[in-house]
Amino acid sequence: MLNIVYFAWVRERIGLPREKVETAAATVADLVAELIAREERYAVAFADISALRVAVDQELVGFDAPLAGVREVAFFPPMTGG
Repeated sequence: MLNIVYFAWVRERIGLPREKVETAAATVADLVAELIAREERYAVAFADISALRVAVDQELVGFDAPLAGVREVAFFPPMTGG
């Protein structure tokens, strides 16, 4: 079971702050493809993954990162400083 956490406008588009999913995905990109195939709201949220950042187990990674042994994946927009 994988915990997925959504932040900011990703959470707003999906309508959930977090969820647990069963997945056979090998990478973050595979997970995104599975989510997009589930419902339209995921397709909207992940329409432009270049506008997203991802972290696995609270470490910033790329969408090609493997999911083996991972407990949590978080999706969020890039942070801006101020």
